[in-house]
Amino acid sequence: MVNKIWALFFIIGISVSMITGKLENLNEVLLGSAKESLDMILKLFPLMALWLGITKIASVSGLLNKMSRMMSPILGKLFPEIPKGHESLSLITSNVIANFFGLGNAATPFGLKAMQKLQEINPKKDTASRSMITFLVLNTSGLTLIPTTIISLRMMYDSKNPTEIVLACILATTCSTVAGMCMDRFLARRHRRRP
Repeated sequence: MVNKIWALFFIIGISVSMITGKLENLNEVLLGSAKESLDMILKLFPLMALWLGITKIASVSGLLNKMSRMMSPILGKLFPEIPKGHESLSLITSNVIANFFGLGNAATPFGLKAMQKLQEINPKKDTASRSMITFLVLNTSGLTLIPTTIISLRMMYDSKNPTEIVLACILATTCSTVAGMCMDRFLARRHRRRP
């Protein structure tokens, strides 16, 4: 569906450019955007590679399992359906830690693997489990303490003070996480009461 929407955007854009006689502008924008996108990827790639490498080392060394055990009291309350010591808990921990550091792209692989592991213990394979829904809310709200990617983008575009958004990001993501978790718990209780 998303592919169809993007294709429709391209068709409309090209059609309007042809009708208004501004095909040169379209070419300039397309080529300029492609160059800017490549520059952005080349500047952000080292940051992502660094953090993915650090998390891989932490995973292989067992540090993620230790952090998962440290976070187990909190995770146990959020995910009571997941058995203790289950692999999905360390993947959820990795995802949360990557989000803490504002590395949404680095958090994605852990989130996908966590969902796969949660699906393995899901009794109803055609319906999302309570834990899957809670994890989705937690991942989407993305509690961030250090918005690394945003700071990098601000530095790339020559911001005078790239770190001035840290407090705003902490407040915004804390509010979204608290609101998301409260709504998740409210809907979970409401669902349990239904006959």
